Amino acid sequence: MEELIYPFKTKPYDHQRTALNKSWKRKEYALFMEMGTGKSKVLIDNIAILYDRGYIEAALIIAPKGVYRNWEINELPAHLPDHILVNMVVWNPTNTKTQQRILDTLFEYPNEDLKILIMNVEALSTRKGTAFAGKFLKAHKTLMAIDESTTIKNPKAKRTKSILKLSLLAEYRRILTGSPVTKSPLDLYAQCEFLDPVYLGYSSYFSFRSRYAIIQQRSIATHSFQQVVGYQNLEELNKTLNNFSFRVLKEHCLDLPEKVYTRRIIQLTKEQKEVYDDLKKWAIATLEDGDITTSNVITQLLRLQQVTCGYAKFDDGTFKELPSNRINELLAILEETSGKAIIWANYVYDIKQIRKALAKTYGNDSYGTYFGETSDDDRQRLVANFQDPNHPCRFFVGQVRTGGYGLTLTQATTVVYYSNTYDLEVRMQSEDRAHRIGQVNRVTYVDILAEKTVDEKIVKALRKKINLAAAVMGEAWREWLV
Repeated sequence: MEELIYPFKTKPYDHQRTALNKSWKRKEYALFMEMGTGKSKVLIDNIAILYDRGYIEAALIIAPKGVYRNWEINELPAHLPDHILVNMVVWNPTNTKTQQRILDTLFEYPNEDLKILIMNVEALSTRKGTAFAGKFLKAHKTLMAIDESTTIKNPKAKRTKSILKLSLLAEYRRILTGSPVTKSPLDLYAQCEFLDPVYLGYSSYFSFRSRYAIIQQRSIATHSFQQVVGYQNLEELNKTLNNFSFRVLKEHCLDLPEKVYTRRIIQLTKEQKEVYDDLKKWAIATLEDGDITTSNVITQLLRLQQVTCGYAKFDDGTFKELPSNRINELLAILEETSGKAIIWANYVYDIKQIRKALAKTYGNDSYGTYFGETSDDDRQRLVANFQDPNHPCRFFVGQVRTGGYGLTLTQATTVVYYSNTYDLEVRMQSEDRAHRIGQVNRVTYVDILAEKTVDEKIVKALRKKINLAAAVMGEAWREWLV
């Protein structure tokens, strides 16, 4: 293997250099590098090398909505060599003359600069976004990359189908994720099909599933269906992946400080317990009637979790706030800590309660919130303020599904899970916002749990690396509720 010599803007770590040496010439490649190991830099270096050597004219980077702006503001300016002239445009569907002029610059000739288009993956679910991406790919020799490629793991999803079709127009293709398998090995099919349909050796998802999944015929009432009950031939699958991917874990390449986990137990209030017990009985009765799907089981578990957080939503649309000890426990934790802290929550209601408590206790400058209602500009401003050791913003309050991907929050030494996600991938991603390159301190993770509730069971599953969505089918749901 030829040793790569290149004037990098930032010096690569040994594992990043290895990844580049293995991949830079390849038409298709997967960077399965654990969160925090610097896969974004590897991609940027790869783009720079291919551009400098005349193999590409442009790059299309597709990332989740919560992080795609991070490529523009942080990652590319930090690592793209200064000698490369670049025209970088972030997709904006707003149909204004100004925006259209900006988009049009991507098609100006001659090609004296590297053209980079950054799009949020959600845009590829729209006709307008898909059409523009196609126009860009047809106009230039392009490297197309999917950041957090599990966003295209569902082969039936509209955006997956759009992206797979667009991939045929790209000269080079890359996928990036630290967790390529989130629910099952079947997650790999669409991600690898993006690279090249022949890499896995199967012409369809169903033939791939037949090879690597164990399937049984099941029936509920009059409904008959096929259910995946296990997996097989995984060693073979792993060997196949090794032919076109690079995998590295933080523990193998980085000297990061340790993670420390602890729990803070709270009690349900009398009113919470009454509502919790009633909802649990109702959930058990509903599921015992035969309405057992992953979605239905998860819905019942989340309803119970919401009660532990201090509110309840009922089928008739009514909403009830419940007295809770959770917010006081959070404030007690923060009082015991020094330095900056991330507070993750699962629900918008939680975030608004936390925001109100922090404003009252520490002042409005002490925190920032990062969730669906936060604008892109405010999101970037919050990250910059939090990462500034001299800025008064001490608390990053985020909805775990929105802020748990792609961000660097290494100023944090404490991470509090006010309420937990059941999704293993989301939990792992959110943990590593603080535990990644740049972190020099030990990070403490605190889970707030209501005793003898679904809270404890969810965290137990996450600690054991069990994906709840895959664990609740069949009769397994009973152990979560009963």
